[in-house]
Amino acid sequence: MSSVSTEPSARPAWLDRLGHHWRTKRAALPTLAAVVIFIGMIIYGEAVYGRILQYNTISNLFVNNAHLIIIAVGMTFVILMGGIDLSVGAVIAFSSVAGVMLVNAGWNPWLVMVLMVAMGAGFGALSGALIQYSRVQPFIATLATMFLARGLASMLSTESERLPADSAVRLVHYNIKLIDGPRVNDLVVTPGVIIAALVVAAAVFTLHRTRFGRTIYAIGGSEQSALLMGLRVARTKIMAYVISGGLAGLAAVVYTSRLGAAQNITGIGWELDAIAATVIGGTLLTGGAGYVLGSVVGALVLGLMIVLITRDGSIPPEATTIITGGILLIFVLLQRAVVGRKRE
Repeated sequence: MSSVSTEPSARPAWLDRLGHHWRTKRAALPTLAAVVIFIGMIIYGEAVYGRILQYNTISNLFVNNAHLIIIAVGMTFVILMGGIDLSVGAVIAFSSVAGVMLVNAGWNPWLVMVLMVAMGAGFGALSGALIQYSRVQPFIATLATMFLARGLASMLSTESERLPADSAVRLVHYNIKLIDGPRVNDLVVTPGVIIAALVVAAAVFTLHRTRFGRTIYAIGGSEQSALLMGLRVARTKIMAYVISGGLAGLAAVVYTSRLGAAQNITGIGWELDAIAATVIGGTLLTGGAGYVLGSVVGALVLGLMIVLITRDGSIPPEATTIITGGILLIFVLLQRAVVGRKRE
């Protein structure tokens, strides 16, 4: 008489593979959620308001948010390390005002645009040095840099400084028609949008295909472990803030070209928009996990939200910050759930 085995049967191999895949890809859940929300907003806008999925709306979404995409990319580098950069909005103001004043003083516009990026990188280097060598917390260091940049911008000018109509800086906002649609429904890009796309591509390559990028992720995972592995933590941290500041200077070029003017109050609150875009895109505030493309989606979510509020007409503009805060809270809670499960 044969005995019946009471041992539990082994789990199927496909189930083990599925569990392993879920554990390794779980950090991408917030980014996936951002993509789902973005698609949902498009579907909702098209169903309720119409004219969302058309060339001119798509063009305006990218053209009007090119500067936000650029600073969100820079913010991604910093937050991936577990840091923060509160100075980007003020750096944009200073670089913009200084750049326009130099152009009006007769400087070569192409040289001025390079100097605007260099100015931003200089502020980033200052923040990085304070954090790395003076051991100042990133929040305090970049807050101090923010006040410095904003104060210098106000010392330069408290009035609107306008670019000459024929300035080469304005070429960054030159419309390039890709598709000639009916009436004004054209698919258009500008050099500013192309610059933003190149920045995103370079950032993706840097973070995922270079040692510098892998060090960024390692510092965010555990700075102490990164030091024990012999990674160049100090240089990497400073360079990350230089990148963030330099991209803020580049965003100043793109935005100034589109606006045609500069003011010392430009960029107020933009650092919070960049942080929100980065977090909504799935980058963990604790560092170590996140994607540049997610930050791009986060920036587009914020931009599309403004489009929908404008189309609605009944929602006051002040509600934008409330809605942004609500979305940000949802994603922070989602991140906590993901991180909590990962620790378990």
